[in-house]
Amino acid sequence: MYSFLLFTHSLWRWLVLISLVYAIIRGVRGRIKRLPFTATDNRARHFTATIAHIQLIIGYALYFNSPVISYFRTNFKTAVHQPEFLFFGLIHIIGMTTSIVLITVGSSMAKRQATDREKFNVMAFWFILALIMIFVTIPWPFSPLAHRPYLRHF
Repeated sequence: MYSFLLFTHSLWRWLVLISLVYAIIRGVRGRIKRLPFTATDNRARHFTATIAHIQLIIGYALYFNSPVISYFRTNFKTAVHQPEFLFFGLIHIIGMTTSIVLITVGSSMAKRQATDREKFNVMAFWFILALIMIFVTIPWPFSPLAHRPYLRHF
C-alpha cells in the first residue's frame, strides 16, 4: 500500500504544479488583457484547488505511515538536529500544508469577488504565493536539507 501511495503521490504532485502554473498564467493573462473571467478560468481555479486537496490527503497518508517520520517522532530530540529528518519531519509538511491553505484561500476569495479583474488579481496573487511556498519546501536534489531525485524510479 505504501508503494502505491508513493507512486500516486508522484503523479499528483506534478498535476498540482501543472494546474497551479496554468491557473496563474490564466490569472495574470486575464488581468493584463482585461479579459472576462470565463467558465474556463473558473474551472482552472476550482480544479487547482481540488487537485491540491487530493495531493494533501495523499501526502498526509504518506507522512503518517513513513518510517522516516516514525523515527523523527520517536527520536525527536536527536532527529531535529539532523537536516534530512528535520526537513521531512517539520519543514516539508508545514510548508506544503501552508501552500494548500494559500491555494484554498485564493480559490475561495477569487470566487467571491465582484468584478472579473478582481477575480484574476486575487487568484493570481494567492496562487503565486502558494507556488513560491511549494518551491521553497520541495526536497530538491541540490538542497542541503534533503536530497531527492526529480523523478523516482520504482
